Amino acid sequence: MTVVEADVSETLVLGHVVTLITGESHRIYMPSLRSFEVFNTDSQERFKVDVQSEDEYFLLSLPPGHYEMNRVQISEGPFMSMAHISATFVVKPEVMTFLGTWRFGVDSPKYGRQMVISMIYDKQDEERVRQFLKNTYPTFHERSLVMLLPQPSHEEARLFEVMPYPRYPNYFRRHWW
Repeated sequence: MTVVEADVSETLVLGHVVTLITGESHRIYMPSLRSFEVFNTDSQERFKVDVQSEDEYFLLSLPPGHYEMNRVQISEGPFMSMAHISATFVVKPEVMTFLGTWRFGVDSPKYGRQMVISMIYDKQDEERVRQFLKNTYPTFHERSLVMLLPQPSHEEARLFEVMPYPRYPNYFRRHWW
């Protein structure tokens, strides 16, 4: 996901997402984070963040305020699942905010599938994010960086299956309700 310096309105928010499967799976597709949504609780504005990866940094330009991450979409090839969570954080003006590493542990494909989200931060994360900024966005590298973990930093949510896009044939459907 790319952000151009000219597109940055006020503040920058960045983080690292990692998606992995927590049990056995015989699928050839590994889970990846497709997107997540953050909701500004002050202005009621929603921001959808497309990640499309199982291990990637994200960088957003958000106005200052109180935010809640409320929706996550996971994909495994043509299979998609969505979960509703509630993790809140505050974006302060004129600083870059690093939200830590978000680890999405996806349960094996089964009925009642769960997802565990843990948000962590350690000293190595700070070094890696500084190196990422230096390599990818050298103009942002010199800005002050604040470390902040969304709360709660650990949550479990039920994954609900989302119908695949129409271009996928019907034999990819797991349930015929």
